Amino acid sequence: MKQEMYAPAGTPVANARAGKSKIGYLIKDIVRDKWLYLMLLPGIFYFIIFKYIPMYGVTMAFQDYKPYLGFFESPWVGFKHFERFFSEPQFGMLFRNTVILAMYNLLFFFPLPIVLSLMMNELRHAKFKNFVQTLVYIPHFVSWVVVVGIFYILFTTENGILNEILYQITGQKIAFLLEAEWFRTMIISQSIWKEVGWGTVIFLAALAGVDLQQYEAARIDGAGRWRQLWHITLPAIRSTIIILFILRLGNFMDSGFEHIYLMLTPTNREVGDVFDTYVYTIGMTQAQYSYSAAVGIFKSVIGLILVLGANWLAKKFGEEGIY
Repeated sequence: MKQEMYAPAGTPVANARAGKSKIGYLIKDIVRDKWLYLMLLPGIFYFIIFKYIPMYGVTMAFQDYKPYLGFFESPWVGFKHFERFFSEPQFGMLFRNTVILAMYNLLFFFPLPIVLSLMMNELRHAKFKNFVQTLVYIPHFVSWVVVVGIFYILFTTENGILNEILYQITGQKIAFLLEAEWFRTMIISQSIWKEVGWGTVIFLAALAGVDLQQYEAARIDGAGRWRQLWHITLPAIRSTIIILFILRLGNFMDSGFEHIYLMLTPTNREVGDVFDTYVYTIGMTQAQYSYSAAVGIFKSVIGLILVLGANWLAKKFGEEGIY
């Protein structure tokens, strides 16, 4: 009995006691905050039903899936569909187009919400600041169909407003919506117009938590706006920037099906066809479910590798990371 009472740390008895104490603390926390945990249940059920249970469907990538046989009776074919995908002539084009659009998003789209947040944070008139915030948030709630329609009205060669202005100035029109060399520019421009304002929400929330006394001390020491920005504001939101960057890498291979599909034409498909549109074409229009599932898994694996790698680098340089 005495040996159990004074069991040294690391022994099975001590580990069992520690486990029991943790369970006891957990039960006490649940009882104390039962209403908060109750509020979590809808979200937990949502993720279990719509996120985790459907993950079993990835098994069709390793099967010759037949809808009338189901997941349990469809024959297993191993990595057959992956081998086919990597040997397809379109693989190089799809991979190149997807990566280029993803890099454009990281280089041009990702920094803009940060810059816009810093600019909006400098606004001192509360009503004007709220007006600007509302103005830049609105496009986020507009569907991609409407966004592409607006750009069509502006840039089409058939009475497009901006093309008509260009014709009056230069005497010629440019087929922005048809020419392949303009496709990526149009895609990134539309993404920026629609989502950059909404992307400022998290950064503005992070900026709201910066201690104002730091700015006052910096002004007393003679620091101007740029010094305050560089030495106070940016370090205060650095962890937020890194976390959002890591999370964005998880969606690196997701170009956005609806947006790309609406902009695709026979003349720009060579630079516009990406994994998302390819999955739709072979999965929905050609009913090659197992093959399209294999393409989707390939995208997910690339995103997982990027997230793990970026998180490891963040930890290596002393940042928090996402876990």
